[in-house]
Formats: sequence, structure tokens, C-alpha cells
Amino acid sequence: MQLKLDALEAHLAKGLKGLYVVHGDEHLLAHEACDRIRAAARANGFTDRTVFTVERGFDWSALIGAKQSMSLFGDRQLIELRIPTGKPGKEGADALKTLAEADNPDVVTLVTLPRVDGATQKSGWFTALIGAGVALKIDPVERAQLPMWVGQRLAQQGQRVAPGEDGRRALVFIAERVEGNLLAAHQEIRKLGLLYPQGVLSFEQIHDAVLNVARYDVFKLNEAMLTGDVGRLARMLDGLKGEGEAAVLVLWALVEEVRTLLRIKRGVAAGKPLATLLRENRVWGPRERLIGPALSRVTDEALEKALSLAARLDRQVKGLSDSTGKRGSEPPPDPWAGMFELAMAIAHGGQPAQAASAPRQRR
Repeated sequence: MQLKLDALEAHLAKGLKGLYVVHGDEHLLAHEACDRIRAAARANGFTDRTVFTVERGFDWSALIGAKQSMSLFGDRQLIELRIPTGKPGKEGADALKTLAEADNPDVVTLVTLPRVDGATQKSGWFTALIGAGVALKIDPVERAQLPMWVGQRLAQQGQRVAPGEDGRRALVFIAERVEGNLLAAHQEIRKLGLLYPQGVLSFEQIHDAVLNVARYDVFKLNEAMLTGDVGRLARMLDGLKGEGEAAVLVLWALVEEVRTLLRIKRGVAAGKPLATLLRENRVWGPRERLIGPALSRVTDEALEKALSLAARLDRQVKGLSDSTGKRGSEPPPDPWAGMFELAMAIAHGGQPAQAASAPRQRR
């Protein structure tokens, strides 16, 4: 049985099931979901708790034995099984199938996994678990939804932003400061609850209280490029530079996106369906929705020029001299400024940007 996260409270109010599977990489939301299940288990008399973590050499028979036996003191028990890698192996897969089949009314089992890929979702052990119990897929909060999520969390502690543009600006401000770090967003929201009473929060109050706790993710750069969000692109590159991220890794991520766009664009021109090309190029999730508009915005010529710039930047970040022999085609002296120029080829379809500047120089 698949269950949405926002339906968990109503589900638990109707009674506990014997098996729960929580999977996803959004640690804050996964932790909160598990806490709700634990609290419901305690409230229903499952007071004895045993935790198993799957590591190298894990004894799967101990897990099965715990599932089938009574607690030492006769209490009903909650068994937690944590599989950090999401890969139980052959022995573990067989044990999980047995676990799914075991029916003990005095035991509630909670299995936690990271994000599960498509192949794993079709595996025998995973389908056995969700067939016998309740599965909660913890999806990340997309950046576009983050301001609304922040507003909902503020409401839970009796606070809200001002109506209209000031309130929207305040929510966007928080979202920008905690980009890629939902736990940090939670901490900042809790801090606002401690600093200010319930009621309306002004932008000035939020600005003074919220720290810049963004955790910039090099693999999120593609979203900013594909959407043409120049401000976010400049902010993320500046943040990655300030955090000491390796320039060669950032360049690789940008170049992979350019190459993917060029392959897909040429495939579409050759008459292949876009859906097929997306699948062949391993494009899914938020990128799948963003590729189409980006393809219509950027030209083949702009993509080819971007790859030419990328080749020169690659030599630059590796400390090699440019042997192309082309005068006037050198990248900017700072490779981060060059990577901003490269990213702008996608964000603005090869046209120069008027409303953004390259990442700041840091001393």
C-alpha cells in the first residue's frame, strides 16, 4: 500500500499496520515520518524497541528471529530496520521477503531506506514489503515549492508573513538562504518561533534573524541553467566558489548538461520522439520538465560555442596552456567567471545577460 506523507496522520489515527517502509533522501521529512510512526506505536503499547542497522556481515537471521519472537518482558515491540545503502544483497532480499510474510500482531516493523531507484522498486523484496505493509515515499521539496513549505511550517507554530508582496518576498528570502538544506530551513523556522511571538512577521524581522545557511549543490546548477534563472545561477556559482568546491567538478557538471542538450536537440531534429531521447539520456525528475523550454530557447550554434568555451576552460582549470592558437578566444582570467559565461549560454540561449553579473572575486 502506497501512502502520501500528508495522509500519514489520518492513517495512524485509524490504527497501526504491522509493517511500514519509509524511503527517500529528504532526511528531515523521513525523520519526522518515522517519529510519528514511533509515537503511534508507543501509544498503542509497542513499548519495546529494537534497532537493526544493515552493515557488512549483518546477521539477517537475528532480524527474522526478533520478528517471530516475543519480547523478553512480554511487551509488544517495535523493530526498526535501517538499510543505509538501499541494497540488502541476495541474502537480505530473501530475508526481507520472509519478513514481509511473517505476521506477528505483537510486532510493528519500520524499514527505512534512502531514495529507491526504478529497478529496486521492481525488485521482489521491495514489492513484497510494500505489498504486505505501508510504503511512504519521501519526495524532496522542490525549490519552487519551498516558499510555500516555509509558510506552512510557520503556520504550524502560529506565525505568518505579511500579506501581499512583502510576505512573498520574506518567504523567498528564507528559501534562498537555505537552498538545498531543508533541515536548516526547519532550524531557522524554529528560531523565528523562539525570537518572536505568534502573529505576523515582518520582512525586517526575518531578515535580521535568518542566517545564510545555504548548502549549494553543484548538481543543482542544471536547474538554474535550464530555467534561465540568472540570479540564482550567479548566486549558486558564487556560493560554490566560496565553499571551496573544486572548479573542475563544477565545470564537469555544466559541460554534461550542455552535451545532453546538444544530443537531444540533434535527436529531435532527426525525428526521434523527445520522450525517447529523454529516457536514452537519463533525464528524469525536475529536469524532464525543464528540457523542453530550454531546447526551444537555445540554438545548435550556441551549444557548440559553449562546448568550445568549455574545452578552453577545461585546460585553464587544470593549469594547462591553451594550444588552440586562436587569438581573442581566451576565456576570462578567472575560471569561475568563465563558467558563469558558459552557463549563461544555456540560461539566455547564447545571448548576453543584462541583469546579472559573474560570481564575485573573493580575496
